[in-house]
Amino acid sequence: MTVFATNGAKLYIGGVMDDPGEDLDATDFSGETWVEVKEVENLGTFGDEAAEITFDGIGNQRTRRLKGTRNAGAMELVCGIDSGDAGQLALLAAEKTAHDYAFRVVFNDAPAGGTPSERMFFAKVASVSEALDTANSVMKLNATLWINSNVVRVNAAEA
Repeated sequence: MTVFATNGAKLYIGGVMDDPGEDLDATDFSGETWVEVKEVENLGTFGDEAAEITFDGIGNQRTRRLKGTRNAGAMELVCGIDSGDAGQLALLAAEKTAHDYAFRVVFNDAPAGGTPSERMFFAKVASVSEALDTANSVMKLNATLWINSNVVRVNAAEA
């Protein structure tokens, strides 16, 4: 495995996805119809983090730490506004609902003739806002995705 750049990565939004009550795998996304969200400048971060549970033991004078529930985070997207882009329009529509939507990130790391790495999850589109900034700036669409599932990792594969 070698390192690779973020450039060339693509983000896709799918349809409404119900929580199956257990961790997802790649097959849970097999029938999904994907729409690319274009003009993405920043994909943000995502990935599990355990909540901290502490217990202060009087006898040994030590705080013990345990792992609690897992949280895959909030993905903060930054896009250049494209009011005709179907993916950005889907983000705007998804923000107006209470549903989780399928998401897919495809990296630009495919070996020659092979397939690239992917990450898939479902999330609520928590917010979509516009950042207009200064005269010499591109107007931005900022979206926050509250990830409500595990992040499914699919590794790049040789042909």
